[in-house]
Amino acid sequence: MTLEWQTLAFTELTGEELYAALRLRQQVFVVEQNCAYLDLDNLDQHAAHMLGRGDGRLLAYQRCLAPDLSYPESSLGRIVVCPALRGQQWGRELVQRGIEHNLLQWPGSGIRINAQAHLQNFYAALGFIAQGSEYLEDNILHRQMCYQLP
Repeated sequence: MTLEWQTLAFTELTGEELYAALRLRQQVFVVEQNCAYLDLDNLDQHAAHMLGRGDGRLLAYQRCLAPDLSYPESSLGRIVVCPALRGQQWGRELVQRGIEHNLLQWPGSGIRINAQAHLQNFYAALGFIAQGSEYLEDNILHRQMCYQLP
């Protein structure tokens, strides 16, 4: 299977695209991870939304944020791949596309992520460096990581 990738501003998303993104985020971050948290944080309106579609449905998603929205650097967040597709390298492609997007849009700003601690090795393999200590957020261990600019 191949995924069709598209990056859209919030105002460019159709109602169906926004619904699919929010549904996938809820499926993984709320239901699968058993984590009650407020997903709608008023950042979606300012984000670029990266969508990976295949078989007529949304299978991968992340949002890309400009510097000074979450951190002084640009950031990637809500990085999610449909559970049925895990282990097929779609997460790696998704994050690589996000890195490319952010470096093109905001060159020199760097990229900071709020990574779930169990995914630190995954992000490190893509060029992110762990910073600071692990901390509990929404009852899940996290660690901030920054992309090492080439």
